[in-house]
Amino acid sequence: MILKNQVEWALHCCAVLAGLPPERYLATKTLAEFHGVPKEYLSKALQALSQAKIVTSTLGPSGGYRLARAAADITFLDIVEAVEGKRSTFACTEIRRNAPCHSDSGQPRPECEKGPCAVARIMWSADEAWRASLRAVRLSDLAEHLFKDPGPEALQRNLDWLLAQ
Repeated sequence: MILKNQVEWALHCCAVLAGLPPERYLATKTLAEFHGVPKEYLSKALQALSQAKIVTSTLGPSGGYRLARAAADITFLDIVEAVEGKRSTFACTEIRRNAPCHSDSGQPRPECEKGPCAVARIMWSADEAWRASLRAVRLSDLAEHLFKDPGPEALQRNLDWLLAQ
């Protein structure tokens, strides 16, 4: 499974927005420049986050984006699903209907398996495990990692740069 680039960008932008002082907004241009990504594509990710009520935006010279709620109330899954959608990562197309156990019309014979096949059940279970893992990580959980890597000095330099924009 490969997620869109915008998922990574959205996660990083939310991490940056989580460190902003209250009532401060960052412009799309600033976030795009900070991360070295195309502003037009980042804008789409930020709009998806806004529609999902993860970020809020305002217009004007000091406008831009900020988190719509506390970082402790936003999971990685919230962000991923805002950009990618909530559909399963596995789409079963029922290729087993092509097997000799089925009639020419694709209908199962009485002796054939009924309901979802084992492959689909396993893949759906894996998808739910992946989602549960992302659901267990809150945006606020990043703080402990950020102080280790890149460290408090780098974080302060980054924040100073962002706030000067």
